[in-house]
Amino acid sequence: MNALVLLSIILFVLMAIVGGKKGVKSFIALFLNFGVLIITVLVMNDPNANPIWLTLLACAFISAISLFFINDVNSKTKMAFFSTIITLVILFFFIIIITEKSMIQGFGAEESEELMTFSLHIGIDFIKVAASVIIMSTIGAIVDTAISITSPMREIHHHNPTITRKDLFLAGIRIGRDILGTSTNTLFFAFFGGYMGLLIWFKDLSYSFGEIINAKVFSDEMITIFTAGMGVALVIPIASGITAHYLVIMSKRNKS
Repeated sequence: MNALVLLSIILFVLMAIVGGKKGVKSFIALFLNFGVLIITVLVMNDPNANPIWLTLLACAFISAISLFFINDVNSKTKMAFFSTIITLVILFFFIIIITEKSMIQGFGAEESEELMTFSLHIGIDFIKVAASVIIMSTIGAIVDTAISITSPMREIHHHNPTITRKDLFLAGIRIGRDILGTSTNTLFFAFFGGYMGLLIWFKDLSYSFGEIINAKVFSDEMITIFTAGMGVALVIPIASGITAHYLVIMSKRNKS
């Protein structure tokens, strides 16, 4: 049996046993999100398509699948979705600026030898592609943090419906502080674990520490890590504020 098929079956069984119906939905969501990514990349090959708008649209679909398909449509998933979109819009402008200023688009000098036989005149704006990659790399961490904030806040409000908006907001911030450290560490080690081969490559090229830091491929990965960390930090107050406002307003309306 193919190793990928075997691992997929093992993953499905474990998610079904541990997560039940929600675990099965999470497994299906993996393939749905993968399909969204593939379609986005295929459409992005069209020179007339705008990679950034395609990426933002894909992130909206991924967020909807990850939140509404797995956890159903309710107050916590709605607030997590809105918080995710707002955070992405804020990051969008920063990512565009940092991509242009840092000039991380395109290929590094280390990759030029492998690409000599190919034409680079493909009619695609590599600045927008680089920005799209960074945006797409942040979506998973932002969605995960957003639902981790809104879900316990709804539980707090459910058990203490008289809580004020300020106290509920501060409760969300305290929850976010506990999540922030572990989330940023997870991002850091996930990216570095995936690019361990890059570090070995630098060693084979006998790069000094300064050359590694200034290499385009290394800077690209570090900017992605930092941007994803910024997204996690931004979504905490955004999700806390939106959820506190929504729950308190809805509580007052139900009383009246």
